[in-house]
Amino acid sequence: MEKFIKSLVKIFSSLQDVSLLFVRLILAYGFYGPAMKKLSNFAGVVQWFSEGLHLPFPYINAAMAVATEVSGVILLTLGLMTRLISIPMMVVMTVAISTVHWVNGFSASNNGYEIPLYYLIMLFLLLTTGPGKISLDEIILKKISK
Repeated sequence: MEKFIKSLVKIFSSLQDVSLLFVRLILAYGFYGPAMKKLSNFAGVVQWFSEGLHLPFPYINAAMAVATEVSGVILLTLGLMTRLISIPMMVVMTVAISTVHWVNGFSASNNGYEIPLYYLIMLFLLLTTGPGKISLDEIILKKISK
């Protein structure tokens, strides 16, 4: 039985890099729609940040949110600078939870903080583990260490 369990652990452990790739791609896909929506109606986002959410410096905050989301889609897809981009993306999720979703409770069906929380947890996973071997980060790291 112990041998069987060890072989299962070995098999599942060998899939870690694939699971990290899936996490990156799911996050990139999840951020793509909102990023493109904000990018295509930037003036509306600035107005919403100002009048709807009452955020200070709405133009700067909107620009930072759009830049972070668009960069995140690209960098997460490629697995490039994964840990670095995870930090501002976690900030965007924290702001989204606290300004938009928190008042609606947990459930995603009520525009609650469920999905942004899942994204925040996945980003934290990438921050702490890195993008995995199926990434440009890994290719660059291998070239640097030679």
